[in-house]
Amino acid sequence: NVFIADKGYDSEALRAYVDSKGGDTVIPTRNYGQDIDKESMDWCLYKYRHLVENAFARIKHFRAISTRYDKLARNYASMVSLAFTIMWLPMYC
Repeated sequence: NVFIADKGYDSEALRAYVDSKGGDTVIPTRNYGQDIDKESMDWCLYKYRHLVENAFARIKHFRAISTRYDKLARNYASMVSLAFTIMWLPMYC
């Protein structure tokens, strides 16, 4: 299991907790004006976290999804699928 987070979650207590549960952490360290070791973590996994976070930020632009307009779970899931399709369609053209 891998725990991926941004710099706001950088603490030794959190890293120790994840390690005690048998997981790995992918959290960039805060630099506090110092140079950070670029080899200290898996930056490829961190970039995927950023893509997922941006996808959730963009999907909130659809009013029906952000306000949970649909009451039935299947209708809401359909709207989420449609929104992601509309969002990703220009990437394949």
